[in-house]
Amino acid sequence: MLTRKQHELLRFIHERLRESGIPPSFDEMKDALDLKSKSGIHRLITALEERGFIRRLPNRARALEVIRLPESVVGGPPRGRFNPSVVEGGLAKAKAPVAPPPQADNSNKSVMVPVMGRIAAGTPISAIQHRSHSVPMAPEFLAGGDHYALEVRGDSMIDAGILEGDLVVVRKQDTANTGDIVVALIDDEEATLKRFRRRGSSIALEAANPSYETRVLGPDRVKIQGKLISLVRRY
Repeated sequence: MLTRKQHELLRFIHERLRESGIPPSFDEMKDALDLKSKSGIHRLITALEERGFIRRLPNRARALEVIRLPESVVGGPPRGRFNPSVVEGGLAKAKAPVAPPPQADNSNKSVMVPVMGRIAAGTPISAIQHRSHSVPMAPEFLAGGDHYALEVRGDSMIDAGILEGDLVVVRKQDTANTGDIVVALIDDEEATLKRFRRRGSSIALEAANPSYETRVLGPDRVKIQGKLISLVRRY
């Protein structure tokens, strides 16, 4: 059970992340809850973290992730634990929607998304495999267009909140903007999950882990297979 203030703070953080992708500052949280000092916010955040509702990311300012929400916040029966979302540029830009773990859903609201194998967040592996099965996704965690999901292998995107074993949900498209996290096909052989950036006439595929080097390739060697839309963490 959450106290009233814990509940209010969790709702405020969740709504701010949903609206802008940027967590509120401690001053904003203090003002929203009408508290006199930020020490009260620190205590509330610690309590929410200990109860498994939020998580603080190390070495990042204002880095808060909503891991799960109580029924009273999401407005309906919980479908499972909510998971940290993928963030463009740490927690400083638009945030991909958080999706609950896939589970059986007999309602007519779910969209079945095909799982097309594994994708490397590390050393590129062979191109996307054939469809293995499908997972149900709530429409609010998807964007317009066609989608597919891939299971992540490797750790090169861990600083973007993408861990080995996660399912990334990707919208099919062949273009990308700088900063997008994309599925890129290299030389028609290797598929990898990386952040896309343009460097003059070249394309940079950037990892979110300092242990990995950025790959800079000619545009003729890279084909965009889709853009990451949301992330499912399967506990």
